[in-house]
Amino acid sequence: MNSHYTYLVLDIASVLFPLALSFDKKVAFYKLWKYLFPAMLISGVFFILWDILFTAQGVWGFNPKYITGIYIFNLPLEEVLFFVCVPYSCVFIYEVLNVYVKRDVIGCPNPISTIIIILSLALCIIYYDKTYTLVNAGICFLLLLFAALIYKFKNFGRFYLAYFVSLIPFLICNGILTALPIVTYNDNENMAIRLFTIPVEDVLYCLSLLLSTVLLMNYFKNRKAED
Repeated sequence: MNSHYTYLVLDIASVLFPLALSFDKKVAFYKLWKYLFPAMLISGVFFILWDILFTAQGVWGFNPKYITGIYIFNLPLEEVLFFVCVPYSCVFIYEVLNVYVKRDVIGCPNPISTIIIILSLALCIIYYDKTYTLVNAGICFLLLLFAALIYKFKNFGRFYLAYFVSLIPFLICNGILTALPIVTYNDNENMAIRLFTIPVEDVLYCLSLLLSTVLLMNYFKNRKAED
């Protein structure tokens, strides 16, 4: 395989099976596309703008050895596709678990939310001078507060189950990205604590990416039901 296609192949591989299984009769994930795609677009625009800014500031960068060389602004095409493939796959996991796991196995999600909120706030205070840590933890903190107190999201238990399961493929994907490396991080802008080769902040990044998409999709579904 030409190494310049490595990131592109990784994008395709991450979404290939969820896309193929979207037509499973029991889950029928394709029926949710009309809610999912607008949610992914809104969430994706936010994260891509964040990505553009952080790339320009040198918070992270991309190894030209593993990308095709096609850029959108200062981002490789593959990085933009990441915000299509990964959210799609993670929300697919969320919906599959909703169908096949009949009960809320988390049961009491409030302690989990409280711990993450407190941890995110603490990281913002302690690492106020680390751009990636501050922004990542700050977004996670605000998003969870919004979901819990303003939006009053009812499915936190099922969300956390999907999040914990999604962490497995997410960390595998990010592990490849950071091990080769395809994506390089400036440790002056993060805590410099790694899960193998992955910045530990990416655990919160995954949560924010999934939760923002699920909340928007849920909003569009509810609005349609009210029409």
